[in-house]
Amino acid sequence: MSWYRNAVWFVKGLREYTRSGYESASKHFNPADVEVNVAGRSFLVTGANSGIGKATATEIARRGGTVHLVCRNKERAEVAKREIVTETGNPNIFLHILDISNPKEIWKFAEKFKNEHKLNVLINNAGCMVNNRELTEDGLEKNFATNTLGTYILTTALLPLLEKEADARVITVSSGGMLVQKLNISDLQSGNGTFDGTMVYAQNKRQQVVLTEQWAKAHRNIHFSVMHPGWADTPAVRSAMPDFHQKMKNTLRTEAQGADTVVWLAVSSEATKLPSGLFFQDRQPVPTHLPLASTHSPPEDEEKLMEVLEEFSQKFKSTSPG
Repeated sequence: MSWYRNAVWFVKGLREYTRSGYESASKHFNPADVEVNVAGRSFLVTGANSGIGKATATEIARRGGTVHLVCRNKERAEVAKREIVTETGNPNIFLHILDISNPKEIWKFAEKFKNEHKLNVLINNAGCMVNNRELTEDGLEKNFATNTLGTYILTTALLPLLEKEADARVITVSSGGMLVQKLNISDLQSGNGTFDGTMVYAQNKRQQVVLTEQWAKAHRNIHFSVMHPGWADTPAVRSAMPDFHQKMKNTLRTEAQGADTVVWLAVSSEATKLPSGLFFQDRQPVPTHLPLASTHSPPEDEEKLMEVLEEFSQKFKSTSPG
């Protein structure tokens, strides 16, 4: 069945995920949705020094929002911050250096952030696609540590801050690649069989969809969403998928086109009129499974994912200093 899923997904991608797919969808956008002033609202964007994260941060800054950039590399992050301030004229851009693959550091960051700032919107954009099985210093498989566990811990840790605010939102940048994966809770760190970085990444992105659905059920006063940016020409795609980039580079979306739905979900009043927990593409909720693809999971697997991530989360919280 995997060959079928991959083939259907790729055909769908050629039609919908490329630049022409965005141009077609955007004919139905209402520009007024994002012509808003969000001064006084606070946004945190992970992976914000390049690609979709930087494009998102720039558009929010342009609309007057206070933007917290969470980045791993200090030098690149400082350049990005200067560029955003210069381009938008918004001085309320703050920089935090954090590696989302390091759970102990996430807990420490979140505790400090909660004491110093307010937060209206969390945008989980940071991600990685490591093509060989690589372990972090904590012994975690790096893709899982960044894409799934890091997203889980940061969101969980900041929920109390979000719950204090009106119109709080959490947006997670996933991928249409998750459509080729069924949730697999038996091998979360990809230790069995042949390691395929692209499929591990797709599995992590399926996990993010499940997380969003589960959070939406548990936290009714926060609006959760997860989205697919389409196939965009970003530094991450160029480095992690060089063959794909070479073949597709003339048809890929711009970073701004990839970020459009993130910005819409973050600032538009229309977005929160739709139910919490949905998966979006080009400002529309879309199915989380391909027809006939056999990727649905039993509810107990989805609950088990949350339990396992909570166990991991608490383990790293209890060993963090202070």
